Amino acid sequence: MKPHPHTSEQRHKSPSVCINAAIRRAARRMGQIYDDAFEACGLRATQYSLLVQIDRVGTPTMRVLAEHLVMDLSALGHTLKPLIRDGLVELVVDELDRRSRRVHLTKDGRIKLEEARAIWKKVQLSFDDAFGKDGAAQLRSTLDLIASPDFSERMTTVFHSIS
Repeated sequence: MKPHPHTSEQRHKSPSVCINAAIRRAARRMGQIYDDAFEACGLRATQYSLLVQIDRVGTPTMRVLAEHLVMDLSALGHTLKPLIRDGLVELVVDELDRRSRRVHLTKDGRIKLEEARAIWKKVQLSFDDAFGKDGAAQLRSTLDLIASPDFSERMTTVFHSIS
């Protein structure tokens, strides 16, 4: 008997499966895994990512932080609110441009970041073991490429060239 063309197995083998849907589905699953792990320190995965990026960039403006995270400013503001409320970050006036705000990691924020970093390392090692170290490294490289501005420009160019 021939399998029905819309069975789960057939859909997953099809090259026409939406890459956006697949990436978002995988991101939701990984988000759940990280959120479950970070629950022990009272953070969500998105909040941990923000703390890491603020620490890396060092008191960035809201705009610069949003660009690094590939987020729009309103989403960034929404995500920062609980971190500000909990005293982990604060917004300070930019000394060079008083209209601009910089995001500063507080002392409590640095303590929370170190607590969460230990959890993050454990999740990272778990992923590498479950997925395979070589595959995980290749996946990270591919995802970095997809998130880059160059790839976005390339996709836009290709999109507009297809009739």
